Amino acid sequence: MKKEQNITWHDRTITRRDRHLLNNHKSSIIWFTGLSGSGKSTIANAVELALFDLGVSSYLLDGDNLRHGLNSDLGFTDKDRTENIRRTAETAKLFIDSGLFAITALISPFRKDRDTARKLVSSDDFIEVYVKCPLAICESRDPKGLYKKARAGEIPAFTGIDSPYEEPLHPEIMLETDRYSIAGCVKIVIDYLKTHKRI
Repeated sequence: MKKEQNITWHDRTITRRDRHLLNNHKSSIIWFTGLSGSGKSTIANAVELALFDLGVSSYLLDGDNLRHGLNSDLGFTDKDRTENIRRTAETAKLFIDSGLFAITALISPFRKDRDTARKLVSSDDFIEVYVKCPLAICESRDPKGLYKKARAGEIPAFTGIDSPYEEPLHPEIMLETDRYSIAGCVKIVIDYLKTHKRI
């Protein structure tokens, strides 16, 4: 698609720094990635609640929810997955510019797509959280019954079965959900944000 040339970026009077001062905290993208059933959405929701209890403004962009609206025209081809990540990342960038933490919970299986999302913002503003869990355990959980359908051939190109998941090489945070409780995972994330002076 050709990029439109006759457009101009309009600067605003209120800056992101102004919003940080108003909110009394910084803003970042917290990007949860991992296999289906690894616990991404559950932990992301719990992190959002913990931030809320601390008086920190955030918004959760859940992959499934986005496919009901913003990304409803996309399927699960590699091209569509890439566009799904691009749109989500651009939306998350707007949220952090508004002074909020943008929490995303998407499988986002391809490294190049996560790297593209990371490059949209400064290095301090992208926190990749790898929700690591063995495939066998994710499949045994199967909260949405998707693995069963994938094994039966009802869902083609399902990540972890017949489509690859590329593990993050250097995530800021790794949560092993076969070892840690939800509360333990939330503590790791919140401690990271405090240690790195994001909140």
